[in-house]
Amino acid sequence: MKKISLLFAGCLLVSACALQTKERGYIFPDGTDTKLAAVKTTGDLEQSFGSPAAKTIYGKPVWIYYGADEGYRGPFPLTWDNRRVLLAWVDPPPPGGYGAAGGRVIQTKILKDSDLPNVDIVGGATPIPAEIRLNAFQELINNVGRFTPSGLGQ
Repeated sequence: MKKISLLFAGCLLVSACALQTKERGYIFPDGTDTKLAAVKTTGDLEQSFGSPAAKTIYGKPVWIYYGADEGYRGPFPLTWDNRRVLLAWVDPPPPGGYGAAGGRVIQTKILKDSDLPNVDIVGGATPIPAEIRLNAFQELINNVGRFTPSGLGQ
């Protein structure tokens, strides 16, 4: 009986350490560099890589494509592997937008894991100005009379 319980506990521990990887953001295909070399306009960029994850608002327009592999390893902290960022500097759009042909792509750059800085995320919460903190009892009292009984049509 003791061996069976140890075997069960061992299986439970091993199952908690499962490796799982999810791709987040843009999935960069093989040959991204050669595809990027053929891009001359924003129309070509959208046709080859799709819509960007973000476009800058201030300064020169930059289209940003971002992708990473999110790794789960049981109870251990979440890891990010194979991070890549594609930056494409484009001509500012004319007042009516880019149109069918698109604007000109001025410069492109691909940043990989080694080029990106490691940013340490600080735990805890960001303080919010004028925040009102209520305990469970205060929340309960605060919600009295807020909700109408169903069927009254209000």
